[in-house]
Amino acid sequence: MATFVPRQVFPTLDSLPRSYFLGHHKAGLDKMKTMLSHIDLVIECRDYRIPLSSRNPLFEENLAGRERLIVYTKQDLGSQGRQRDKTRERLIQEFQQPSAVLFSDYKDKSSVRKVLEFARAHTASANSLIGSRMMIVGMPNVGKSSLLNALRRVGVHKGKVAHTGAQPGVTRKIGTTVKIIEGEESGEGVYLMDTPGVFIPYVPDAEAMLKLALCGSVKDTIIAPTTLADYLLFHLNTYDPFTYGEYAPPTNDIVQLLDLLARKTGRLQKGGSPDLEASALWLIQRWRNGHLGRFMLDEVTLENLEAQRKGDEGIRLSLSQGRKMVKELRKQKSRAKFLNTQ
Repeated sequence: MATFVPRQVFPTLDSLPRSYFLGHHKAGLDKMKTMLSHIDLVIECRDYRIPLSSRNPLFEENLAGRERLIVYTKQDLGSQGRQRDKTRERLIQEFQQPSAVLFSDYKDKSSVRKVLEFARAHTASANSLIGSRMMIVGMPNVGKSSLLNALRRVGVHKGKVAHTGAQPGVTRKIGTTVKIIEGEESGEGVYLMDTPGVFIPYVPDAEAMLKLALCGSVKDTIIAPTTLADYLLFHLNTYDPFTYGEYAPPTNDIVQLLDLLARKTGRLQKGGSPDLEASALWLIQRWRNGHLGRFMLDEVTLENLEAQRKGDEGIRLSLSQGRKMVKELRKQKSRAKFLNTQ
């Protein structure tokens, strides 16, 4: 049997959509800016699996002037706790200075307590008699609402208040503040405000768009599921080609994998033909839930971190380009709706 050789490079897909900057993203960001004067701390969430790609420089630009805590969520889905994981985390922490950095898994009480301890210390240093108001922000579906619910559950032993879901866009408006730390004799406690996810206006790098889509920051209908599954297969083979061994032998052919997977899991269409799209979505969801390996999609190096910072200006300048793309998408939908009624 020939030795399996995984692909070294994933083909560039220039035809991919490069924007998911929706109307409520712009409205949410504008609203956040107006409320900034009442906020003591901004908690920015990023996805641990894509620490570079899930960073939105619009937050730093529009929410400047407030201390910021960066929380890399879903650590349990991207880290195995090995030395190389810890080395990457230290690099990220050092690079993001002076902003504080924490890594979190909302299901792990100890990591949730670290966020609470930071919030409590920040409030104590302000010595405020009216407590503290904080805002949680981030790209769509990076785990903001899940973290808020965990902070409330661990901090004040109260139930879920923010809606969560597998697809982005569950939170579409800025919510009311919820208490996450009880007040002491000298203060009212700490309150946290949930906000809608805000996407980058335009993603100049096609592979970054694939990473964001694979992690669920855009709806699964924006990029073809088979394309996302193929990109996932590329990373699975680099990580460990036997991760999907119960469904198929190591392969670089996504159609072969999805065909075998569909037959083994019963995802068949009428007549018994394999449902490749349903199988692709199922495969993607299995990885998102941590059942097909736990690894990063971004390569975290000092060079890549510096290169991303240099590219921030292009993302800021693309805000107008993103607005134009949103308007054009609306026009296309209106045309299609009109033609369908003829």
